[in-house]
Amino acid sequence: MSSAEEKIKSSERKCIATGQVLSKTQLVRFVLGPSNKICPDPENKLPGRGIWVKADLSAINKAEKNNLFSRALNQSTECFDNLAATVEDLIAKRIINLISLSRKSGQSICGYEKVKDWLKKDVAEVLIQSSDGSNREKSRLRTPDGGNYISWLSSNVVEDAQRLKGLRIVKDQNSCRKDESAK
Repeated sequence: MSSAEEKIKSSERKCIATGQVLSKTQLVRFVLGPSNKICPDPENKLPGRGIWVKADLSAINKAEKNNLFSRALNQSTECFDNLAATVEDLIAKRIINLISLSRKSGQSICGYEKVKDWLKKDVAEVLIQSSDGSNREKSRLRTPDGGNYISWLSSNVVEDAQRLKGLRIVKDQNSCRKDESAK
């Protein structure tokens, strides 16, 4: 693990809505933007003081309703309409971009037969399927041993990521090349 990854995992912040001290990976960052508007920053790149809220719709709604952003910054602030929905959309777009990058680099695939093949070869770590897909079809693919299963993305988000029916992310870049040369 690189030192940058260790730093992110060890960084903890306090949620302004729940009061819990959590890892940055479990929180969403917000910053004060122009004209005193609270801007979500899911990529943690915007300049300014960060305000951290648990990555949960109820926590984001609580922070918005109770003016917790204003209290944390000691000044009056305004939130976007439907702040929680805006955050959800930004995170979904980030996921779509990451899936697209992994597909371009050959580290992930889509399509039932290709995914099934990678499952047999045990070269995958993650299976992504849409939450509103057929349970019968979803049950045809198993979660990889020691891997993760993501099923909370809606079919709209999954379709935006190149109409994925099942997606496998390989354990390392070379494992895919080894499998292709074995054919």
